[in-house]
Amino acid sequence: MKELTLGFSPCPNDTFMFYPLVHGLVDTAGLSYHERLEDVETLNRLALARTLDVSKVSYAALGHIRDEYALLRAGSALGRGCGPLLVARDERVREHLRGKTIAIPGCYTTAFMLLRLFDRSLENFLVMPFHEVMDAVMTGQADAGLIIHESRFTYQGFGLHRLVDLGEWWEGETGLPIPLGGIVARRSLGGETIAAVERALRAGVEYARSNPAAAAAYIREHAQEMSEEVCAAHIGLYVNDFSTDLGEEGERAIAELLRRAEQAGIIKKSMQPLYI
Repeated sequence: MKELTLGFSPCPNDTFMFYPLVHGLVDTAGLSYHERLEDVETLNRLALARTLDVSKVSYAALGHIRDEYALLRAGSALGRGCGPLLVARDERVREHLRGKTIAIPGCYTTAFMLLRLFDRSLENFLVMPFHEVMDAVMTGQADAGLIIHESRFTYQGFGLHRLVDLGEWWEGETGLPIPLGGIVARRSLGGETIAAVERALRAGVEYARSNPAAAAAYIREHAQEMSEEVCAAHIGLYVNDFSTDLGEEGERAIAELLRRAEQAGIIKKSMQPLYI
Protein backbone atom coordinates (compact mmCIF):
# COMPACT_ATOMS: atom_id res chain seq x y z
CA MET A 1 0.00 0.00 0.00
CA LYS A 2 1.43 3.38 -1.02
CA GLU A 3 1.49 6.00 1.74
CA LEU A 4 1.08 9.71 1.02
CA THR A 5 1.75 12.59 3.37
CA LEU A 6 -1.42 14.59 3.92
CA GLY A 7 -1.64 18.01 5.54
CA PHE A 8 -4.77 19.69 6.87
CA SER A 9 -5.70 21.97 9.71
CA PRO A 10 -7.14 21.05 13.14
CA CYS A 11 -10.13 23.30 12.37
CA PRO A 12 -13.48 21.49 12.61
CA ASN A 13 -14.29 21.76 8.91
CA ASP A 14 -11.05 19.96 7.97
CA THR A 15 -11.15 17.27 10.65
CA PHE A 16 -14.81 16.69 9.75
CA MET A 17 -14.04 16.21 6.04
CA PHE A 18 -10.78 14.25 6.35
CA TYR A 19 -11.80 11.85 9.11
CA PRO A 20 -13.36 9.25 6.74
CA LEU A 21 -10.33 9.35 4.44
CA VAL A 22 -7.59 8.96 7.06
CA HIS A 23 -9.55 6.31 8.96
CA GLY A 24 -10.26 4.15 5.91
CA LEU A 25 -14.03 4.58 5.91
CA VAL A 26 -14.05 5.06 2.13
CA ASP A 27 -12.32 3.30 -0.76
CA THR A 28 -8.80 4.76 -0.98
CA ALA A 29 -7.75 2.73 -4.06
CA GLY A 30 -4.83 1.19 -2.20
CA LEU A 31 -3.49 4.49 -0.86
CA SER A 32 -2.93 5.28 2.80
CA TYR A 33 -2.34 8.67 4.38
CA HIS A 34 0.08 9.90 7.02
CA GLU A 35 -1.68 12.96 8.37
CA ARG A 36 -0.03 16.15 9.57
CA LEU A 37 -2.26 18.71 11.28
CA GLU A 38 -1.01 22.30 11.25
CA ASP A 39 -2.47 25.79 11.13
CA VAL A 40 -3.23 27.06 7.64
CA GLU A 41 -0.18 29.32 7.28
CA THR A 42 2.15 26.50 8.32
CA LEU A 43 0.49 24.30 5.69
CA ASN A 44 0.98 27.06 3.12
CA ARG A 45 4.69 27.23 3.91
CA LEU A 46 5.06 23.45 3.86
CA ALA A 47 3.52 23.43 0.38
CA LEU A 48 5.82 26.24 -0.71
CA ALA A 49 8.72 24.04 0.45
CA ARG A 50 7.23 21.07 -1.51
CA THR A 51 7.14 19.05 1.73
CA LEU A 52 3.74 17.30 1.49
CA ASP A 53 2.21 15.06 -1.16
CA VAL A 54 -1.35 16.30 -0.58
CA SER A 55 -2.35 19.33 1.47
CA LYS A 56 -4.96 21.90 2.34
CA VAL A 57 -3.67 25.34 1.35
CA SER A 58 -5.04 28.84 1.10
CA TYR A 59 -6.05 29.79 -2.43
CA ALA A 60 -3.58 32.66 -2.14
CA ALA A 61 -0.77 30.14 -1.60
CA LEU A 62 -2.01 28.14 -4.59
CA GLY A 63 -1.02 31.10 -6.73
CA HIS A 64 2.62 30.48 -5.78
CA ILE A 65 2.73 26.67 -6.16
CA ARG A 66 0.76 25.99 -9.34
CA ASP A 67 3.80 24.67 -11.19
CA GLU A 68 4.37 21.89 -8.64
CA TYR A 69 0.85 21.18 -7.33
CA ALA A 70 -2.50 20.54 -9.01
CA LEU A 71 -5.79 21.58 -7.45
CA LEU A 72 -8.37 18.94 -6.54
CA ARG A 73 -12.06 19.61 -7.14
CA ALA A 74 -13.06 18.14 -3.75
CA GLY A 75 -12.33 19.32 -0.22
CA SER A 76 -12.48 23.09 -0.68
CA ALA A 77 -13.63 25.77 1.73
CA LEU A 78 -15.56 28.06 -0.56
CA GLY A 79 -18.91 29.73 -0.21
CA ARG A 80 -20.95 32.81 0.56
CA GLY A 81 -21.14 34.72 3.81
CA CYS A 82 -17.94 33.10 5.06
CA GLY A 83 -15.17 35.56 4.25
CA PRO A 84 -12.50 37.00 6.55
CA LEU A 85 -13.30 40.06 8.65
CA LEU A 86 -11.28 43.15 9.48
CA VAL A 87 -12.02 44.12 13.09
CA ALA A 88 -10.93 46.80 15.56
CA ARG A 89 -11.65 48.03 19.09
CA ASP A 90 -12.85 51.36 17.68
CA GLU A 91 -15.09 51.17 14.62
CA ARG A 92 -14.01 54.70 13.64
CA VAL A 93 -10.71 53.15 12.47
CA ARG A 94 -12.63 52.19 9.31
CA GLU A 95 -12.38 55.77 8.05
CA HIS A 96 -8.62 56.02 8.59
CA LEU A 97 -7.16 52.60 7.73
CA ARG A 98 -4.23 53.91 5.74
CA GLY A 99 -1.12 54.00 7.90
CA LYS A 100 -2.66 51.83 10.62
CA THR A 101 -1.00 48.65 11.85
CA ILE A 102 -3.03 45.60 10.87
CA ALA A 103 -2.45 42.15 12.38
CA ILE A 104 -2.74 39.43 9.73
CA PRO A 105 -2.85 35.61 10.02
CA GLY A 106 -0.05 34.96 7.51
CA CYS A 107 1.39 36.37 4.29
CA TYR A 108 0.07 33.49 2.16
CA THR A 109 -3.50 33.41 3.46
CA THR A 110 -6.42 34.21 1.19
CA ALA A 111 -7.52 36.70 3.83
CA PHE A 112 -4.37 38.76 3.28
CA MET A 113 -4.68 38.50 -0.50
CA LEU A 114 -8.25 39.81 -0.28
CA LEU A 115 -7.18 42.66 1.96
CA ARG A 116 -4.51 43.68 -0.55
CA LEU A 117 -7.02 43.52 -3.40
CA PHE A 118 -9.50 45.53 -1.34
CA ASP A 119 -7.07 48.38 -0.59
CA ARG A 120 -3.60 48.50 -2.15
CA SER A 121 -2.68 51.54 -0.02
CA LEU A 122 -2.46 49.49 3.18
CA GLU A 123 1.14 48.63 4.04
CA ASN A 124 1.73 48.25 7.79
CA PHE A 125 1.17 44.58 8.60
CA LEU A 126 1.99 42.52 11.67
CA VAL A 127 2.20 38.81 10.87
CA MET A 128 1.17 36.29 13.54
CA PRO A 129 -0.72 33.00 14.02
CA PHE A 130 -4.45 33.45 13.37
CA HIS A 131 -5.41 32.71 16.98
CA GLU A 132 -3.28 35.63 18.25
CA VAL A 133 -4.80 38.31 16.00
CA MET A 134 -7.68 39.29 18.28
CA ASP A 135 -5.40 39.55 21.32
CA ALA A 136 -3.09 41.85 19.35
CA VAL A 137 -6.02 44.16 18.61
CA MET A 138 -7.39 44.02 22.15
CA THR A 139 -4.02 44.89 23.72
CA GLY A 140 -3.31 47.72 21.27
CA GLN A 141 -0.41 45.94 19.59
CA ALA A 142 -2.34 46.42 16.34
CA ASP A 143 -4.93 49.00 15.32
CA ALA A 144 -7.00 46.41 13.46
CA GLY A 145 -6.92 42.69 12.85
CA LEU A 146 -7.78 40.35 10.01
CA ILE A 147 -9.63 37.38 11.48
CA ILE A 148 -10.44 33.97 10.02
CA HIS A 149 -11.79 30.59 11.14
CA GLU A 150 -13.71 30.48 14.44
CA SER A 151 -12.80 34.07 15.33
CA ARG A 152 -15.62 35.05 13.02
CA PHE A 153 -18.07 33.65 15.57
CA THR A 154 -16.46 35.05 18.71
CA TYR A 155 -14.99 38.52 18.03
CA GLN A 156 -18.02 40.45 19.30
CA GLY A 157 -17.67 38.77 22.68
CA PHE A 158 -14.25 40.40 22.97
CA GLY A 159 -15.61 43.88 22.40
CA LEU A 160 -14.35 44.12 18.82
CA HIS A 161 -16.20 45.74 15.93
CA ARG A 162 -16.38 44.66 12.31
CA LEU A 163 -14.85 47.20 9.94
CA VAL A 164 -14.99 45.26 6.67
CA ASP A 165 -16.38 41.89 5.64
CA LEU A 166 -14.01 40.95 2.82
CA GLY A 167 -16.21 38.08 1.69
CA GLU A 168 -19.15 40.47 1.37
CA TRP A 169 -16.91 42.87 -0.56
CA TRP A 170 -15.75 40.09 -2.88
CA GLU A 171 -19.29 38.88 -3.56
CA GLY A 172 -20.40 42.42 -4.32
CA GLU A 173 -17.48 42.94 -6.69
CA THR A 174 -17.72 39.65 -8.56
CA GLY A 175 -21.09 38.03 -7.83
CA LEU A 176 -19.10 34.88 -7.04
CA PRO A 177 -18.58 32.84 -3.85
CA ILE A 178 -15.31 33.45 -2.03
CA PRO A 179 -12.63 30.75 -2.42
CA LEU A 180 -10.74 30.42 0.86
CA GLY A 181 -8.84 27.14 0.83
CA GLY A 182 -8.49 24.06 -1.35
CA ILE A 183 -6.70 20.73 -1.57
CA VAL A 184 -3.64 20.31 -3.75
CA ALA A 185 -1.64 17.26 -4.81
CA ARG A 186 1.95 17.13 -6.00
CA ARG A 187 1.98 16.87 -9.81
CA SER A 188 4.85 14.37 -9.65
CA LEU A 189 2.43 11.82 -8.16
CA GLY A 190 1.01 11.39 -11.65
CA GLY A 191 -2.48 11.79 -13.03
CA GLU A 192 -3.71 8.35 -12.01
CA THR A 193 -2.75 8.76 -8.34
CA ILE A 194 -4.06 12.33 -8.19
CA ALA A 195 -7.40 11.20 -9.64
CA ALA A 196 -7.58 8.41 -7.04
CA VAL A 197 -6.91 10.90 -4.24
CA GLU A 198 -9.63 13.19 -5.54
CA ARG A 199 -12.18 10.35 -5.77
CA ALA A 200 -11.40 9.18 -2.25
CA LEU A 201 -11.56 12.70 -0.84
CA ARG A 202 -14.92 13.34 -2.52
CA ALA A 203 -16.24 10.06 -1.13
CA GLY A 204 -14.94 11.08 2.30
CA VAL A 205 -16.71 14.45 2.18
CA GLU A 206 -19.94 12.74 1.12
CA TYR A 207 -19.57 10.19 3.92
CA ALA A 208 -18.95 12.93 6.50
CA ARG A 209 -21.96 14.96 5.37
CA SER A 210 -24.18 11.86 5.45
CA ASN A 211 -22.82 10.74 8.86
CA PRO A 212 -22.15 14.01 10.71
CA ALA A 213 -21.67 12.36 14.12
CA ALA A 214 -18.99 9.92 12.92
CA ALA A 215 -16.08 12.32 13.38
CA ALA A 216 -17.30 13.93 16.62
CA ALA A 217 -14.53 12.58 18.88
CA TYR A 218 -11.83 13.32 16.29
CA ILE A 219 -13.09 16.89 15.89
CA ARG A 220 -13.17 17.44 19.67
CA GLU A 221 -9.66 15.99 20.03
CA HIS A 222 -8.28 18.74 17.82
CA ALA A 223 -10.58 21.59 18.86
CA GLN A 224 -10.55 21.25 22.63
CA GLU A 225 -10.77 24.99 23.30
CA MET A 226 -13.77 25.46 21.04
CA SER A 227 -17.36 25.01 22.24
CA GLU A 228 -19.57 22.46 20.53
CA GLU A 229 -21.77 25.28 19.26
CA VAL A 230 -18.84 27.05 17.60
CA CYS A 231 -17.61 23.74 16.14
CA ALA A 232 -21.02 23.08 14.62
CA ALA A 233 -21.27 26.63 13.25
CA HIS A 234 -17.76 26.31 11.81
CA ILE A 235 -18.62 23.10 9.97
CA GLY A 236 -21.96 24.45 8.80
CA LEU A 237 -20.35 27.54 7.31
CA TYR A 238 -17.31 26.03 5.62
CA VAL A 239 -18.50 22.57 4.53
CA ASN A 240 -21.06 22.74 1.72
CA ASP A 241 -21.73 21.55 -1.82
CA PHE A 242 -18.55 23.23 -3.04
CA SER A 243 -16.63 20.96 -0.64
CA THR A 244 -17.97 17.92 -2.45
CA ASP A 245 -17.23 19.37 -5.88
CA LEU A 246 -16.23 22.86 -6.98
CA GLY A 247 -18.54 22.79 -9.97
CA GLU A 248 -18.52 25.45 -12.68
CA GLU A 249 -19.26 28.33 -10.31
CA GLY A 250 -16.53 27.33 -7.88
CA GLU A 251 -13.99 27.02 -10.66
CA ARG A 252 -14.95 30.47 -11.98
CA ALA A 253 -14.51 31.96 -8.51
CA ILE A 254 -11.00 30.51 -8.13
CA ALA A 255 -9.99 31.60 -11.63
CA GLU A 256 -11.21 35.15 -10.93
CA LEU A 257 -9.33 35.39 -7.63
CA LEU A 258 -6.10 34.26 -9.27
CA ARG A 259 -6.66 36.54 -12.27
CA ARG A 260 -7.10 39.59 -10.05
CA ALA A 261 -4.07 38.66 -7.97
CA GLU A 262 -1.98 38.30 -11.14
CA GLN A 263 -3.23 41.63 -12.42
CA ALA A 264 -2.31 43.28 -9.11
CA GLY A 265 1.17 41.76 -9.19
CA ILE A 266 0.56 39.70 -6.03
CA ILE A 267 1.30 36.39 -7.79
CA LYS A 268 3.02 35.48 -11.03
CA LYS A 269 1.22 33.92 -13.98
CA SER A 270 1.58 30.20 -14.57
CA MET A 271 1.28 28.22 -17.80
CA GLN A 272 0.24 25.09 -15.91
CA PRO A 273 -3.45 24.11 -15.91
CA LEU A 274 -4.89 24.23 -12.38
CA TYR A 275 -6.33 20.73 -12.57
CA ILE A 276 -5.02 17.38 -13.80
